Order: sequence, then C-alpha cells, then structure tokens
Amino acid sequence: MVKVLLFGRLGELDSRGSISIELGDSIQTVADIRKLLSEENPILGKALAEPQNLIALNQNIVNADHNLSAGDELAFLPPVTGG
Repeated sequence: MVKVLLFGRLGELDSRGSISIELGDSIQTVADIRKLLSEENPILGKALAEPQNLIALNQNIVNADHNLSAGDELAFLPPVTGG
C-alpha cells in the first residue's frame, strides 16, 4: 500500500485528502499512480501532469519513473507563492 498526499490546489481537486493505493502489476512507479489518479479524475490528472509540480517519495524529490515499495509515502507538490 502507498499513501498518496496531494498538496495545495492539487488537494482541492480531490476531496479525499490522502489516498491509499495498493501496489500491483499495473502500479509499480510514480507514473503509474499518476495515470491511475488521472483516469479517476481527468481534471486532477491534467494538473498532475504540469511539469512544475514536484514529486516527493518518503520526503525525497524523485522523478515519475521512480519505483514504489509497500509503505511508501508519495506526495505531489504544486509550486507555491507567497509574500
């Protein structure tokens, strides 16, 4: 099981807050999770595909082709502004 967190405006596009996803033959990488979320919610999928988003796996920045393991925490982080 992988715990998926959506921050900022990404979290606003999916009301679940955190999502638990079971790993399997079709879900082994960050890109696979992003594809699954996109199929469930195309608006979220479009936002997740934006290149300025960061992906953190267990609090380390990774690429979409990174492999997942049971117990991982995956976070999608949109850019933030402030001031």
